[in-house]
Amino acid sequence: MSADLPLVFSVTSGKGGVGKTNMSVNLAYCLSRMGKRVVLLDADLGLANVDVVLGVAPQMNLFHLFHEGVDVGKILYETPYGFRILPASSGVGEMLSLSTGQKLDLLEAMDVLEDSVDYLLVDTGAGINDNVLYFNIAAQERIVVLTPEPTSLTDAYALIKVLKLNHGVEHFKVLVNMAGDMKAAREVFSRLYKACDHFLSGVSLDLLGFVPRDKTVRQAVVAQKPFCAVNSQSPASLAVRKVAETVQTWDVSASLDGNIKFFWKKLLFRQ
Repeated sequence: MSADLPLVFSVTSGKGGVGKTNMSVNLAYCLSRMGKRVVLLDADLGLANVDVVLGVAPQMNLFHLFHEGVDVGKILYETPYGFRILPASSGVGEMLSLSTGQKLDLLEAMDVLEDSVDYLLVDTGAGINDNVLYFNIAAQERIVVLTPEPTSLTDAYALIKVLKLNHGVEHFKVLVNMAGDMKAAREVFSRLYKACDHFLSGVSLDLLGFVPRDKTVRQAVVAQKPFCAVNSQSPASLAVRKVAETVQTWDVSASLDGNIKFFWKKLLFRQ
């Protein structure tokens, strides 16, 4: 990645309960431990839970940006783990679908981050609602998280299908969570790949890796801490660190998408 341009990527899923937010939080942690300047945006705007996973209680969130005009610098929250978050609200119906005016507010707010971020991680909601699609359309790279469960696979395919057919998005990274081993992860990926290859011409899928079942993950969730911080040598932690190392090899410097402000322009105009 170019040292001059931040990389914006989404972590998304078709189904809830696959560990998407946990993957986002731990990727942010690993990248920050590698010396990168990281901001994690909680883009599940109406059902936000990044703060819950981290055990923190920000006083302000994106609701205050949209409805009270609070400066984004006051909303940015420095976590104890070396990265910042842009928290959202939970249980607020007005946040479920962004208006054009709110997208403009976000576009202007991103000017603050342009020169101070290496990675902007966007933890989307699950499913195919408007906000999920908007953030995935705008991202430079997309990590689709799924598990070996059949419903997770079908819902991941549905998300990819809508993004491809309705918005022309073709490139996806796949991360299999809670897999027994790499063989099991490859089997899940193979089923998704075959479905996309048969029904969605032009879609490109890459297996980013897998994260095994690990008792440390459950312990960390209960403790409201990143599992990579609880035990950096656990199987799940080592797997996520490997994914973070791969993320660092992504090079989008030649792309016009190579800045955060362009990210938000796409979010505003591609509908």
